[in-house]
Amino acid sequence: MQRLYDFLRRHPTGVDSFWAVLLLGLIVLSSSSDGPGRGPVIAEILIYAALCLVIALRRRAPEKMLLLATAAGVAQLALDVSQHPADFAMLVIIYTVASGNTRWASRYALVGALVAPALATIRWSTYEGSLSSEVIQTVFLTVPFVLAWVLGDSIRTRRAYWAQLEERAARLEKEREQQSRMAVVAERARIARELHDVVAHNVSVMVVQADGAAYVLDASPEQAKQALETISGTGRQALAEMRRLLGVLRTDEGGEGGEYVPQPDVEQIGDLVEQVRSAGLPVDFRIEGSPRPLPSGVELTAYRIVQEALTNTRKHGGPDAAASVRLTYFDDGLGLLVEDDGRGAQHELYEEGGADGMGHGMIGMRERVGMVGGTLDAGPRAGGGFRISVLLPIRAGR
Repeated sequence: MQRLYDFLRRHPTGVDSFWAVLLLGLIVLSSSSDGPGRGPVIAEILIYAALCLVIALRRRAPEKMLLLATAAGVAQLALDVSQHPADFAMLVIIYTVASGNTRWASRYALVGALVAPALATIRWSTYEGSLSSEVIQTVFLTVPFVLAWVLGDSIRTRRAYWAQLEERAARLEKEREQQSRMAVVAERARIARELHDVVAHNVSVMVVQADGAAYVLDASPEQAKQALETISGTGRQALAEMRRLLGVLRTDEGGEGGEYVPQPDVEQIGDLVEQVRSAGLPVDFRIEGSPRPLPSGVELTAYRIVQEALTNTRKHGGPDAAASVRLTYFDDGLGLLVEDDGRGAQHELYEEGGADGMGHGMIGMRERVGMVGGTLDAGPRAGGGFRISVLLPIRAGR
């Protein structure tokens, strides 16, 4: 049955032609049993054939078939061809055009549904009944035509409603895909910033330690050994973080993201400071207030800002620079103050986006702070050096 139903849906004109042939056979049987009608025989044949053609082609050319049905009805009135079962085709074409999207044809069909029964009553009135009986007869003839139009118009409305729902669903699906792509782009941008922080900090430490090891290799092998151990530990840490970040970028289906490590937090800032000290930069590190758990986004932001600031102090502060880091726990936030006494002129490049011109220094820090709703103030210190002050709020329920 499903195959038959699918076949009928694929061949609507064939189905209509079948019903037209069936109606034509009914006309032949009715004409042979009733005898000749009141109009010319040839006119009857042409009118009935036209009405059968209306049913056969109603879905292929509904507007043209509506005009053909109108012409057949006018000829039927003019030539005094009596009413016949073939007139059922007029109900069918009214329903068809009312269910379509051509508004003028639908309005035309409604006017015809209201006018045709009245004209038929007037044309074939016997004048034997009262006026009220003629009116009642007209009303009874009008009801099927109007119902056909109402049914067709309701079908059109329902089709338009479902089409609107399908369009809305397709639009929402497309918007969902666009939002997913935007989320992927934003995540990749975040990972790029993470990679910049990891590479800039750890590689700079390794370069400084390698230069120091080469300098004291002959005079102090023990210091050279410590420098090499620092290089090894820093390299492992960098590889672990890069493995975590690059694992997110893997696109092979069903693949694992690789080994993941926890995100850096405020507690690891002490380890970061010790690492920088071992690289030769004196750092004064202090914690004020009562330490307590913070949102992961705030902790990661604080760690990355300290990491970026100390990295740029080593790169641009000069050989005799020293730095200080202050973490202050407030009731409603975390304060960061990173200062150094290095060469401020070099820091101007850093403030504008990095000495390499890539724009990942202060811009990246401001973006990180903005993501958690904090504020950042950075600039040269009076008397030389550079100062970065950050306030990261702790919102309730965040």
